[in-house]
Amino acid sequence: MSSDNKAIVSRLYIEVWNERKLELVDELFAESHALNMPNVFGAAIGPEAYKRDVMRFFAGFPDLRFAIEDVVCENDKVVVSWVISGTHKGEFLGIPPTNKKVSVGGITINCLGNGKILDSNVVYDTLDLLKQLGVAPPLEQAKGASADR
Repeated sequence: MSSDNKAIVSRLYIEVWNERKLELVDELFAESHALNMPNVFGAAIGPEAYKRDVMRFFAGFPDLRFAIEDVVCENDKVVVSWVISGTHKGEFLGIPPTNKKVSVGGITINCLGNGKILDSNVVYDTLDLLKQLGVAPPLEQAKGASADR
């Protein structure tokens, strides 16, 4: 079962995200799918909501690509560590295009059942993305603070 679940999630990143086959979302996701992305968009329910979020990323980063770094499968969960990269050519998070190339890591915990993705919990380094886009200042180490403790 874990290998079946891993194959379903792999299709999500390879075919939906990298090959732009949005029509597959209906096949891969349950109608009740819950997308939780608390550091950016909050929560959304259903395949159509997932498609909207995918389109939001494509609008901001038309050349967006997912690289899967690691996958861990356990029972009904598939955890994926990934890196997205792309060029900021359209508005994203209210930020006008900067034409800057970005590369940001994240993790998604997918829960599956009956051959469908039931929910996805997504966390990625939003602050790093904003810094790469030039809209967040770099964080400075406090004076006197040291990594050697």
